[in-house]
Amino acid sequence: MTAREPEVLISEVGPRDGLQSVRAVMATPDKFAWITALHAAGIREIEVASFVPAKLLPQMADAAEVVRHALALPGWTVMALVPNLRGAQAALAAGVRKITIPVSASEAHSLANVRKTREEMVEEVRTIVRLRDGAAPDVLVEAGLSTAFGCTLQGDVKEDDVVWLAAQVAAAGVDECGLSDTTGMANPAQVRRLFQRVRAEIGEKTGAAHMHNTRGLGLANCLAAYDVGVRTFDASLGGLGGCPYAPGASGNVVTEDLVFMFEAMGVHTGIDLENLMAARAPLQAGLPGEPVYGMTPEAGLPKGFVQGHAHA
Repeated sequence: MTAREPEVLISEVGPRDGLQSVRAVMATPDKFAWITALHAAGIREIEVASFVPAKLLPQMADAAEVVRHALALPGWTVMALVPNLRGAQAALAAGVRKITIPVSASEAHSLANVRKTREEMVEEVRTIVRLRDGAAPDVLVEAGLSTAFGCTLQGDVKEDDVVWLAAQVAAAGVDECGLSDTTGMANPAQVRRLFQRVRAEIGEKTGAAHMHNTRGLGLANCLAAYDVGVRTFDASLGGLGGCPYAPGASGNVVTEDLVFMFEAMGVHTGIDLENLMAARAPLQAGLPGEPVYGMTPEAGLPKGFVQGHAHA
């Protein structure tokens, strides 16, 4: 591995997005071991928890402890998801370096998910930004526009709505605004078009691509986003976060496959593939019997593959 700066940022969301999607609750020491292994692989941004009431998500009851453990590991950004002001207060008190707020592009999803209209969520974002400005001005705030590419409740989500919402949260003071394919409905042409439109509207505040592999297009959609200038990508080790009724289909993009794709293209990620695949062991130890996915871990690295060289 060379010491040059990574050309893309792979943001690992398994310990939050993955764990809250499975029924089992991973024990806190197992979370520590998994997060330590991710750090050792060279991951430099990780969404470790969400700050929500434990009765709603028992998987996240130890969020503050997990943040403390992650903060003790040097040289990376410890991030947490917060759905509202109370969550943001708890996350900042725990010491996170970045908070991400889910804001639904679909009105139907917004009402079902957070019981707020989109306009009310923009106001919540503004309130959280004010809290950050006063309490911890160096903490980054990201809005993730969920259901940006389609919604299982209302179907089509108008691109104009997504661009409008991106402008609203940017004006509310977020540092970044990412687009999330929450329902796995995106296609590469749509991804290129929408990221270009959002960038034209909010410029450098355009943030991460959060893609799902529900219909097998996760990597294709990441590459489409890369082609139009996106450089931050969310992914989950082992594709954790799938739907138990659609095995192998509905989870996040598999971190191992995403890193392999970029490294094979000669795009430096800063992540060691062998160590990344080794991080599957503590994940599986902490969630015995939970299926994990990934083409690259199953097939192994190609004969003669040397990380850090383009493989045409």
